[in-house]
Amino acid sequence: MQLALPQLSAHLQKGLRSLYTLHGDEALLMQEAADAIRAAARAQGYTERTVHTVAGAHFDWSEVLAAGGSMSLFADKQIVEVRIPSGKPGKEGSPAIQQLAESAQGNDSTLTLFLLPRLDAATRKGAWFGALEGSGVTIQIDPVDRSALPQWIAQRLQRQGQSVAAGEEGQRTLQFFADRVEGNLLAAHQEIQKLGLLYPAGELSQDQVEAAVLNVARYDVFKLSESVLSGQVSRVQRMLDGLQAEGEAAVLVHYTLAEDIRALKRVKDAMAAGKPLPMALREQRVWGPRERLFERVLPRLSEARLNGLLQSAHQVDGIVKGLKVPDWPTDPWQALGRLAMRFSRMCLVR
Repeated sequence: MQLALPQLSAHLQKGLRSLYTLHGDEALLMQEAADAIRAAARAQGYTERTVHTVAGAHFDWSEVLAAGGSMSLFADKQIVEVRIPSGKPGKEGSPAIQQLAESAQGNDSTLTLFLLPRLDAATRKGAWFGALEGSGVTIQIDPVDRSALPQWIAQRLQRQGQSVAAGEEGQRTLQFFADRVEGNLLAAHQEIQKLGLLYPAGELSQDQVEAAVLNVARYDVFKLSESVLSGQVSRVQRMLDGLQAEGEAAVLVHYTLAEDIRALKRVKDAMAAGKPLPMALREQRVWGPRERLFERVLPRLSEARLNGLLQSAHQVDGIVKGLKVPDWPTDPWQALGRLAMRFSRMCLVR
């Protein structure tokens, strides 16, 4: 039986099945789904829990089979948790899982929970996964799409009694938040919890959200972008030195700088074509502090200057990937420094 993740809560309220399988790569949602199943099981008397992690081709499945087929020595009911980080149970694992799935049917004393990574289509068609699907409940846990992330954040804020402003202002706040945590749902969850600690229940202002999220030092590369656009030349150099010392990937630093240059050029072109600045910024997904920086910098950057920056970014892209470019340093970080300094000086307000 396949079940969608949003249906899990209602399903658990109706009663437990004896076999559950969670598969996906979104760590936070996997953890929350597993916790919900465990909590429901504990509430129904499943007080003992054993965990088995399948590691390597020579894993001994006999212990798992014995646990799944035996009564608990210390409790009336037990949870048997089987984790397969690789998603491949191996030659011996496939028949063992099929046996576990068969024995789970009608077994009211043992709840078996499988935790698996994201599985490809071929694996999901295998006999062992088919047995899990046929004998119990399987839930595929997918990442939250970028387009759905603002709404996901809003729902999580609502759970702790908080919200953002209605209308366009609130959407800008959520978009800013999503841009800062995209691709890292666990970070998003932590930032939402932090807002719950910092501010009381009720409506959060854009300034409050921006101040809280910007204080996270986890994404220093974004701080670099803001420093460059602010024309903070000396700080830019210090941040580049720090990123290099911390082992940040040069290609990520280059991408951040180049994306800002490309976005500025696209906004400038849109304005030249007659679009108002606010509309051009929204189309390029420029929000929050970055929006204000763009508004300040754009009048200072002529088309010729932006074209020159684009050409420099293209040359540094080659250097970062190991190519030699005339009149440029061969060291990627030195080349990034020159690009960042040139870009930052153009943004400096005198």
